[in-house]
Amino acid sequence: MSNINNRKVAPNNVNDDLFNEKIPFKEVLVINANGDQLGVMSRKEALDIAYSQNLDLLCVAPKARPAVCKILDYGRYHFEQQKKAKEAKRKQHVVEIKSLRLSPIIDTHDFETKLKHAQKWIGAGMKVKIDMRFRGRLITRQEVGKEIMNDFLDQMSEIAVVEKKPSLEGNTMSTVLAPKKK
Repeated sequence: MSNINNRKVAPNNVNDDLFNEKIPFKEVLVINANGDQLGVMSRKEALDIAYSQNLDLLCVAPKARPAVCKILDYGRYHFEQQKKAKEAKRKQHVVEIKSLRLSPIIDTHDFETKLKHAQKWIGAGMKVKIDMRFRGRLITRQEVGKEIMNDFLDQMSEIAVVEKKPSLEGNTMSTVLAPKKK
């Protein structure tokens, strides 16, 4: 930690905040720790006021004219920002996509097994991508594959919505199912 006027400052400024000597502006609008405006003054005057209160000067609006700086405890501010970022990351929900592969010549038991897997995954809040690959001469029998795909979608319609309609790309027909909103 560096020590400027007996004030401890965070060692490495990872997020590129403009604070204390890093503020490049000659004149700044200063807001004190209570949120009151102290007016426009030179950067040196603002730093003197901040140091006299044993606090730091942080540029909160560098694009404003004049730039807006606030007097605060930078260590605490930085800690709060990290805490907010961690909390936001923890609350975000990543949707997992599971894949299933059907065939135009699938047997009924295999069809039901894949259906159960898809229902379990949809119930767990995941998306399901269903692919049907037409191999060899089966590409000429796309209507059979479409019928099987539509039957699968009909059986899943109570718990899932079709996010991407079945479409043929090359020799693979694919669709995406997502859980219904409650």
